[in-house]
Amino acid sequence: MPELPEVETTVRGIEPHIQDTTITNIIVRNSKLRWPVPKDICKVTKNKKIKNIRRRAKYLIIELENINLIIHLGMSGKLRVLPKETPIEKHDHIDVILDSGKCLRFTDHRRFGAFLWCKHIAEEHKLLSHLGPEPLTSKFNSKYLVKQCSNRKLPIKNFIMDNKIVVGVGNIYATEALYLSKIHPQKPSNEISSKTIDLLVKNIKKVLKAAIKAGGTTFRDFISSDGQPGYFVQKLHVYGKAGKPCAACKTILNSITLGQRTSSFCPKCQDINNS
Repeated sequence: MPELPEVETTVRGIEPHIQDTTITNIIVRNSKLRWPVPKDICKVTKNKKIKNIRRRAKYLIIELENINLIIHLGMSGKLRVLPKETPIEKHDHIDVILDSGKCLRFTDHRRFGAFLWCKHIAEEHKLLSHLGPEPLTSKFNSKYLVKQCSNRKLPIKNFIMDNKIVVGVGNIYATEALYLSKIHPQKPSNEISSKTIDLLVKNIKKVLKAAIKAGGTTFRDFISSDGQPGYFVQKLHVYGKAGKPCAACKTILNSITLGQRTSSFCPKCQDINNS
């Protein structure tokens, strides 16, 4: 599934090609995505200028005049900017036709993505209104996370993957940040010291920034907007490496399942008795 760095990479990739263009049409070939594509999406967006494109959590927000498009890539979605005459393939569900002669094409063979619109501020939409702070902003800091952890016994891995606490820290990046912070993924959130929480916040930011710089992490389906995969996968320390030796201490890495997600860790570096 595309995570925050992959979505950010997509935003940065398509922004120069669609900013300040005008939507002349939206062609919906298959409206049966995770939520049905609104029937009036073409009518409400026609002749609207694209003022801005940005990311909130894993959602892409395209700001038009008076309305917003809200896009989610789901499990396998991708957005590409192409000449509008580009031949259509099987899972090319939506084309946003632009006055530049290009189109923004939404492809999603699993159809778990979303393509919606709203009149009001995007952050007030029911899909976004409950979300926690962005991890790369000043609102996500050690003081905030210490307060959130104080009365929660939830395993720290599950805790930092909760979008109500902080957005966009998916399985890959949570696993890596916990390893760098020497925190066992099952450690109860309220048993972690303030000093260690401070380190965790720094490492979450560090891992996400590195992944964005590298163009996202490629697993299974993700391809960035320019058709190229991300390469952060080459820099992973523990994710997907259970059974291999830890790079730091050579102990064999273990894995457990938390919240239906596999979590690799070093039983020595990430001793659950560490504070």
